[in-house]
Amino acid sequence: MSLSANNPDRKSWLHVDKNSDFPIQNIPFGVFLTRDDIITIGTRIGDTAIDLGALHQLGYFDDIPLTDDIFLQDTLNDFIADGRKTWRAVRNKIAEIFDDNNDILKQNKKHKEIVLFRLDEIEMQLPVQIGDFTDFYSSIEHATNVGSMFRDPENALLPNWLHIPVGYHGRSSSVIPSGIPVHRPQGQTLPGDATEPVFGPSKLVDFELEMAFITTAANDLGEPIPIDEAEEYIFGLVLLNDWSARDIQKWEYVPLGPFLAKSFASSISPWIVTLDALEPYRVESPKPKTNQLKYLKYKGKKSYDINLEVSIQPQGAKETVVSNSNFKYMYWNMVQQLAHHTVNGCPVNSGDMMGSGTISGPTPESYGSMLELTWKGENPIKMADGSERKFINDNDTVIMRGYCEKEGTRIGFGEVSTKLLPVFKKK
Repeated sequence: MSLSANNPDRKSWLHVDKNSDFPIQNIPFGVFLTRDDIITIGTRIGDTAIDLGALHQLGYFDDIPLTDDIFLQDTLNDFIADGRKTWRAVRNKIAEIFDDNNDILKQNKKHKEIVLFRLDEIEMQLPVQIGDFTDFYSSIEHATNVGSMFRDPENALLPNWLHIPVGYHGRSSSVIPSGIPVHRPQGQTLPGDATEPVFGPSKLVDFELEMAFITTAANDLGEPIPIDEAEEYIFGLVLLNDWSARDIQKWEYVPLGPFLAKSFASSISPWIVTLDALEPYRVESPKPKTNQLKYLKYKGKKSYDINLEVSIQPQGAKETVVSNSNFKYMYWNMVQQLAHHTVNGCPVNSGDMMGSGTISGPTPESYGSMLELTWKGENPIKMADGSERKFINDNDTVIMRGYCEKEGTRIGFGEVSTKLLPVFKKK
């Protein structure tokens, strides 16, 4: 089936600003609460949200074999489980309906009143029910920086790092959509001059600039996913701020890795941008520095040129951009991550989320965490309001944005914006 929705010459009869992340060539998928308090699955073109449940009920998808309730649910899991053929057919159809040359819905005022919403009339929800969340550690620059800080700079990478996409199983219950604030976590830390741990608020709360891919139901228990089939099971991507408490992490991570330092919150952008929409932005992955085992070897371009930005906004002040990076820097790409994740027979389900790991580039301004940007707090960053940051302060808002751009077409992810509140206190 062709990717007709990607036609760069297509224009929409809906208004789209020149620098919008959501032209008609994007057509992401999300879940939102309408002005009538109805949860529906939808998409977005420009600054208009589109109720796909209402569109389906009005007969606009009658030529696609869909169940009656496919868009009348509070998550995208069932739609994602239908597979790539359905995703592509629906996305192509949406592009056709909202094409400037198509008058069927354009001239139907009654239907438009039912289907279309301004962004201030909706409330975005978590787009999928995430059964499992895996976080990888796949940026060689990030792994090298962290290894240099906490171990020997000459041996920054552990022996396995160049051979496997290192990862760990995260906590899906604390994955939240953009706009939901998080509280400063508490836990055990070991102060620098102490021999015994203390309990209290984390003093080193950090962001981690990541992207995450959402999977469809992919395999049965015991069945690996071959690397040349992996893309068939990746629905799309979101921006991910995988919050981290560095002082808690340093004390707890040996021998079993991250626990409380990571499980307090992971924030994602609410619109899932499909792999199909990102097709024009494929690029080569970094060349392997050592021979990789056969099950991890792939053909073609499996990385994507996605510009990424992180800002910190103190309360009542303007935001300051602290990082500019790119998804293309990832040493281990998504197909390698999924192939490795399942090579032992681990089943992957619809709605599972897999984080890239912190995305750091080759230059200091492209580092993807405050740990690296300030080098453990040794080099504070000056904010636009004159204050300084070593890590994230209470009432700071961290904003991440991402977009691709090529030959005049821009495909973006919107943003994931999260405010850090003080330690939770029961009222």
